[in-house]
Amino acid sequence: MGFPKGASIPFAIFKQRWGQCPGREVASITVLYCLSMDTLRQKIGQMFLVGCQGESLTRDEQLIYAEYQFGGFILFKRNCVEPEQILSLCGSLWEAADKTPPFIAIDQEGGRVHRLPQPFTHFPASARIGEMRNADLARRLGRATAEELKLVGINLNFAPVLDVDSNPANPIIGDRAFGADPQQVIEIAAAWTQGLRDGGVIPCGKHFPGHGDTANDSHLEQPKVRKSLDELRSVELPPFAHSCRNRIESLMTAHVLYPALDPNFPATLSENIVTGLLRHQLGYDGVIFSDDMEMKAISDNYGVKQATALAVRAGVNVLLFCHEVDKAIPAFEFLCNEAGSDPVVRARVADSSRRIAELKQRYLTSFTGASANEVVARIAALDHRRLVRVNFGDG
Repeated sequence: MGFPKGASIPFAIFKQRWGQCPGREVASITVLYCLSMDTLRQKIGQMFLVGCQGESLTRDEQLIYAEYQFGGFILFKRNCVEPEQILSLCGSLWEAADKTPPFIAIDQEGGRVHRLPQPFTHFPASARIGEMRNADLARRLGRATAEELKLVGINLNFAPVLDVDSNPANPIIGDRAFGADPQQVIEIAAAWTQGLRDGGVIPCGKHFPGHGDTANDSHLEQPKVRKSLDELRSVELPPFAHSCRNRIESLMTAHVLYPALDPNFPATLSENIVTGLLRHQLGYDGVIFSDDMEMKAISDNYGVKQATALAVRAGVNVLLFCHEVDKAIPAFEFLCNEAGSDPVVRARVADSSRRIAELKQRYLTSFTGASANEVVARIAALDHRRLVRVNFGDG
């Protein structure tokens, strides 16, 4: 049996044939295999987005990022003190990527999910924007958000929230949603998303297929939505279906169990939901991010390796490990081993690699951060606080 040039050789077959080859052929196959595995590791690295611990990169973080070449990074309040420091950190993250520019992500929804300190604008919660029923204002607010993110080098925003606020007792969504009416969520979220896109930042709608009717917080435990398929289709799914038709660049899955869709696995780990519903039924062709794999809805019920395998087999393209990079490393190594021996996993990696590369080629052409000596002045010159003050009376 021969292998085409550049093909990935299953390690078991390589070991089996090691002793049967003349020395020169062994050397050739060894080089080919090593090159193939290096390429595979690079592709798998792109499937991980990780958090960093502080206001600047530690030496250990620099070494880890150089070794694993993760596809992106996410910032939280712990990473964001003032504009020059955030700009410097984002510049370090950009430079940490050797060959492929990284996603530099944040959750900047507005309201209570707001990571950036003053003098960045504190935009209103999505519910307040939705109440205005003004698509043009929503678009302007989305663009304003992007313009401030770009000044410090952030290129991916895990927003908008596409969930419908369908359960007043929901402890985690509430005013993060644009409203309780699916059509209102569709109209306002679409406009806000277009504004973010126009401003040059990648939008990521969340939390598919809908986190609005949960009674639990997936950060702390496994929520379950017991709605029928018809109820999901009439309330939870329409904003996501609309976003799919409008080719939103990326979506994030929910760590929520939906027995009507899959009685066994939460959405992030469900092939029925990620591939069957999102890819096949809704025709979505963008990049699919998991929610944080360290959240207790996943980590209390699945080991790191099991969760990684299930998510990738389900069709998730990028896995988030937002707090402890030490948990991402064994997941990475496990996935490398699985992809080296399992053609199904290898096909998932190839599909993810293509989608990630296409999105990065569209958006990540250069580092967008301003120069350190002008970033504060440029935030002030944008004067987005006036936009908030005029329309909402605060800011």
